[in-house]
Amino acid sequence: MSDKSPITTHILDLGRGQPAAGVKVTLQQITAEGATQVASGTTDDDGRIMHWFDGPLSPGHYRLSFATGDWYDSQGLDTFYPQVSLDFRVDDTRAHYHVPLLLNQWGYSTYRGS
Repeated sequence: MSDKSPITTHILDLGRGQPAAGVKVTLQQITAEGATQVASGTTDDDGRIMHWFDGPLSPGHYRLSFATGDWYDSQGLDTFYPQVSLDFRVDDTRAHYHVPLLLNQWGYSTYRGS
């Protein structure tokens, strides 16, 4: 496997001001026929998933799904969002796509990182 997968993610728990370690994440490619799982993993101690599948990617529609409800439950906390799903497009199959999640119990934000 290369030094990092073509799609990576990072979760910061803004409520604690720390990385969100131990969050289950799945990556799917979405087509007219439905969803196909590309990869699944769990964030490391730094809240990252960097090495979870090899490329290359196909162009198209992808979805990252974060099991935020399970993660907050494991900490004895409530959350408004039991799952966060982020849909995005891959156009340049040679590019790296980093999709961070800024998370707290009652909201989230995301952006395309580097």
